[in-house]
Parts: sequence; structure tokens; C-alpha cells
Amino acid sequence: MVATNRIYDIGTSVWLDDLSRDLLHGTENFDLFLLERNILGITTNPAIFSAAISAGGDYDRQLEELREENVTAEEAVYRMSIRDVQEACDVLAGVYQDTHGRDGRVSIEVDPRYAHDEEKTINQARELWKQVARPNAMIKIPATDESLPAITTALSEGISVNVTLIFSVERYKQVIDAYKKGLKLAAQQGRDLEEIHSVASFFVSRMDVEVDKRLETIGTPEALALRGKAGIANARLAYHLFLDSFNDVDELPPRANKQRPLWASTGVKNPEYPQNMYVVELAGPDTVNTMPMDTINVVNEMDQLKGDTLTYADEKAREVFAGLEKVGIDLDDVVAVLEREGVEKFVTAWQELLDSTEEKLNAAK
Repeated sequence: MVATNRIYDIGTSVWLDDLSRDLLHGTENFDLFLLERNILGITTNPAIFSAAISAGGDYDRQLEELREENVTAEEAVYRMSIRDVQEACDVLAGVYQDTHGRDGRVSIEVDPRYAHDEEKTINQARELWKQVARPNAMIKIPATDESLPAITTALSEGISVNVTLIFSVERYKQVIDAYKKGLKLAAQQGRDLEEIHSVASFFVSRMDVEVDKRLETIGTPEALALRGKAGIANARLAYHLFLDSFNDVDELPPRANKQRPLWASTGVKNPEYPQNMYVVELAGPDTVNTMPMDTINVVNEMDQLKGDTLTYADEKAREVFAGLEKVGIDLDDVVAVLEREGVEKFVTAWQELLDSTEEKLNAAK
């Protein structure tokens, strides 16, 4: 049994944080590829599609067709991305059915340039949901102040949402409120709540990168001893909030689903740390961990796991945060930087993708 199967037995679904035409078509049997690794879902983001579409010639045939239609670079990008997401959704349709919609999901993100525009975000979420036209799709919407109402609206309209770019427990509280509000509105409209699913994506390794940089600047033994601990502690505190928020099913409308925490950015950035630490230390019931392929490979080479490392870990996580504050880490500032940079990085990747696509569309004109 591969380790991802054992992780699933603990309660964590493994999703792949990658998608490309090469992965879909270059793999001899994509269904078997996913099955052998117990990969139960797929997430994407602007950086992933930028790398996929900009590299190689896997999209050349479709680009030629789009060039003949004289489409804009933006429309071309979405047409290519949507086709990939549709194919992946079809491959994972069986998983979606077998898990009653919990897994078998494929995420596609709204334009990151709309992160601070509620109206544009919800309008594009509706359009993507309509264009992908697969029940196991998920629309990724960032957890910015401006996009939180769009999350509620999307859910109220029956759109399954992957809430992304969450970096703090305080923001997660707002995301949970937006989710519950959306479900109540959906119930009032007579929608089948069993069909509406959502995950809340916490970015883990980015927290450690930012905090570790500050700890190294402080440089004391107490500060250096806390390196590599902030991301896991943050996620564990978020999980404790999840347990508190969804423990009483009577607070949710009938047939409603819990919004599961999803651990994102789980590829370890520091080579000094174990490459599987954001998997082993964040395993527990009702969670998702989306990983790059390299991390999945490392995990599946493991012989042993620690079991559930989330349910009773909140006290230890609080001690880590108390230690960080004691040595002078301003956690509010860390979160503000990460939220701002998170959007900026996706906007940059998106613009690079548009520029690259524009060049390819113009190449044969």
C-alpha cells in the first residue's frame, strides 16, 4: 500500500497541485497514473498554467485554431485552461461519484487581477462554472476582503468554491462565515446543498519562508530554534477552528457539507527540512493536502506515518506562536505581507502567461 493510501485512511485526501496538456496526454494512462498514487483531485493556479502553456508545444494545435478565430490572448488562455480542466474532471468523474462529491475535484482560478473587485470576481466565477460545465469543478476565489462576499454569492448559486490564499486563522474565521452564509442563502433558494462543496486553502510553506527570514535576522538561539515551525503551527490552529466551527452539524442546514481545510503550498522550500514534513505533520480527518508531484513521490517512498497529527496538536501550536511573539515576530505583519505577495505573484504569473500567449498567437500572422 502506498503512503497516500495510508494518509487517506487517517482522513486526508491527496490532490495533485499540477495540470498540463502533457500530463493529460503524455502520460500513457492518466487514469492509472492517478489511481496508482491515490491522487483524488487536482488543483491549478495561474503559475501552474503559465508554466504549462508557455513551455513546449503541447498547446500548439489549439493555439493554431484560436489564431484562426482571431481571439484575444486572454480568451485563448481560458479556452486552453478550460479544456484541460474539463478533461481532468472527466478522468476524475468516477472518484467524484464514489466519494459523493468530496473528492474527484479539479480547481480553476478566477483572474487574479480581480482579487480586489467583488463584482468582477463573481461574474467570472459564474462564467467559469458555466464554461467548464462539470459538476466536479471547483472555482478558486481568493480570500481577500473584497472577494469574501463573492464567495458567499457563488456558493448561494450552487457553485463549488476553493477559497484560496488563506494565511491566518483570523481570515479563516471570515471564510467560514462566508461559507455558512452562502449555504443558508442556497437553502433558502431551494438548492440541493449536498451538491455544494468547498475547501479552504491554507498556504503553509510560504508562512515558513517569511517567518524564517525574520527569525534569521533576529539571530538569537531562541529565534533560530523556531525556524520551520510557524507554517505547521498556523495550519494546526486553523484545523482546531475547523473542529470548533463544524463540530455541531445542527448549525448547518440539512444535507450541507463541511468546508474542509486544504493544505496548499506543501512543497518544502528549505532543503534542510524533511521534504514530507507538511504532509506527515498535517494529517487528520476531513482534510485535503494538495502537493506537487515531487512531494507525492517523496511521500510514497515513506515506510511509516505518525497517524493523526492534527486533532490534538493545537496546544503545541499555541506554544509555537507564543514563542514567535516573544522573540519579536509581528505575525499580523507577516500575514499582511503574505496576502499582498500572494496576489501579486499570481498576477505576475498571469501577465507572463498572457504575454507568452500573445507572442504565440502573433507568431504566424
